[in-house]
Amino acid sequence: MQQIPSLYIADSDLGGRGVFSSSPVSAGSIIEIAPVLILPAEQRPLFDQTLIHDYYFIWGENDEALALLLGNGSLYNHSFEPNAEYRPDFSGQTMSFYALTEIEAGEEITVNYNGDPDGKGRFWFHGGEE
Repeated sequence: MQQIPSLYIADSDLGGRGVFSSSPVSAGSIIEIAPVLILPAEQRPLFDQTLIHDYYFIWGENDEALALLLGNGSLYNHSFEPNAEYRPDFSGQTMSFYALTEIEAGEEITVNYNGDPDGKGRFWFHGGEE
């Protein structure tokens, strides 16, 4: 049986807080399965005026909803060279995080917010960088 790593939240060099593992994580291993709260897409303009804007995911087979991840799910920082990826389970209403590489104890766990670990799309926090 695979052991799920012990995770903790700490200040991140990437800004704000991030998710770290207190033990090594093997490539391909599950890091976390985060439960999801489904938010109605029609409420997006309201959420975009709050702090929630920085934490929700577009959700559903056709991007028809929003999702707020529980557990550590909304605290993984972005990287264009991530050491983890996330995979949604729309029917199970969970988001699973998997290690793409070996992750050392004390290393921050990062994902590419594009959903594709190799994606290079820019985000609101890049301030117009290319």
